[in-house]
Amino acid sequence: MDLARTEVKPPARKGLSRGNAARLGLMALPVAFFGVFFAYPVAAIVARGLKADGAWQFGRIGDVLAQPDIRHVLWFTTWQALASTALTLLIALPGAYVFARFDFRGKQVLRAVVTVPFVLPTVVVGTAFLALVGRGGLLDELWGVRLDTTVWAILLAHVFFNYAVVIRTVGGLWAQLDPRQEEAARMLGASRFAAWRKVTLPALAPAVAAAALMVFLFTFTSFGVVQILGGPTFSTLEVEIYRQTSEIFDLSTAAVLTIIQFMAVGGILAVHAGTVRRRETALRLVDASMTARRPRGAGQWALLGAVLATVAVLLVLPLAVLVQRSFDAPGGHGFAYYEALTHDDGGTFLVAPINAIGTSLQYALAATAIAVLIGGLAAAALTRRDAGRLVRGFDALLMLPLGVSAVTVGFGFLIALDKPPLNLRGSWILVPLAQALVGVPFVVRTMLPVLRAVDERLREAASVLGASPWRVWREVDLPMVRRALLVAAGFAFAVSLGEFGATVFIARPDNPTLPVAVARLLGRAGDLNYGQAMALSTILMVVCAVALLLLERVRTDRTGEF
Repeated sequence: MDLARTEVKPPARKGLSRGNAARLGLMALPVAFFGVFFAYPVAAIVARGLKADGAWQFGRIGDVLAQPDIRHVLWFTTWQALASTALTLLIALPGAYVFARFDFRGKQVLRAVVTVPFVLPTVVVGTAFLALVGRGGLLDELWGVRLDTTVWAILLAHVFFNYAVVIRTVGGLWAQLDPRQEEAARMLGASRFAAWRKVTLPALAPAVAAAALMVFLFTFTSFGVVQILGGPTFSTLEVEIYRQTSEIFDLSTAAVLTIIQFMAVGGILAVHAGTVRRRETALRLVDASMTARRPRGAGQWALLGAVLATVAVLLVLPLAVLVQRSFDAPGGHGFAYYEALTHDDGGTFLVAPINAIGTSLQYALAATAIAVLIGGLAAAALTRRDAGRLVRGFDALLMLPLGVSAVTVGFGFLIALDKPPLNLRGSWILVPLAQALVGVPFVVRTMLPVLRAVDERLREAASVLGASPWRVWREVDLPMVRRALLVAAGFAFAVSLGEFGATVFIARPDNPTLPVAVARLLGRAGDLNYGQAMALSTILMVVCAVALLLLERVRTDRTGEF
């Protein structure tokens, strides 16, 4: 027996060594990408703010934290992010179940509509909700109710913005869970709720945790929504960083706030990385077309109706306000604002605003390709459960771009990437690189739960039969992860279309993206500029909806899934 153990150990160590080498090889490109295009620019802007006469001024951190208004900003930032995350999960999880388990007419179109709010510039989201809940808005006209002076407007706008995160992240995995496992528990005497709580919920836990993490990070760094709906009363760290940088020109305070934001997000990601693995199990995944069926019974039809009503009121109504205002020209309803987009007034833009459509699509496609490549390699490297602390730390670091101020990243690009060998200030690729930074975390978080859910014994069996690592990936992992890969690509494309915080600082005047063009139009006084902003926002919604609908159709045609 001792001899047998002695003979087995060397191959085990050799296999483990090969596995570690392969993982490190997969990590090399993502690590280099984040080091050059994230860590370096952020470090450059922080150094610019905290370094004076060659010496670091770390005492400035205590001075900033001692200010009562800064402590209030920190408290409100954390509180509203927690409240927004909880409210989003509460409202969106029933929708995730409906999209995963029910098959109904118009499902693909509705899935695309649900994702549209996620790509809208946050300034547009804030403006749409202001039209609903502000002075002279729909609620004010009908019932005399205004919410623009309360935190509820911010919370509801965050749910509007992040609803699709839960639908696609949780619903994507839920659709592939074998329902027979829950049915088996019910046959053994468990109630419907007990079977769901003991069988389905533990399987969904990693996806729910990933969705909650992404929603929290987006709301923790909320900018446009809070700036418009919060007014002088409510301010997040992101808003305060922007104010200190662009209005007060206090880079020192902005750098301190960036460090605080970075440390807070890093701590949250560390806790997430340390707990999520405890909830991960090998799951039985099936073709999603096997799990979706028409609702049966009054309860399921009522649930479907409630979800459709929620989508109509919370998501479609704000979008309808934007569309209505885009046609509400001074001379009556018409296409006057759309026609104005084809002309260059020589003031706001160097080109006609309509050109932003083609520019945004080109940038978004390039950013999606980068995000899928980097995120796919990172997800493959993080698949194994025997990873050490270094790899678990890498898992957490991949999420940092969602929790670090986009304003900081944008300024960092301008400061750090303007000298050889990284002189990219005049290159078009600078914008897709910034957009891909935000897209990569979505690719990783969407693919990782599915990759880790694949039974490791399937990979081992393929290896024993002589398959190379590449063939194991192609024959075992790819069929399982193909759907998640398409969902991840859709997320990356949507995020790239709507990215505003960093792009606004690096987009060239002759090549603005749609969000940048909308923000510039909103920043100028006059009904014509406002109407053009609403028209351009409507075009952005249509472009996004068409792109996502095409993605749904490709996924249906080529994967055999709903």
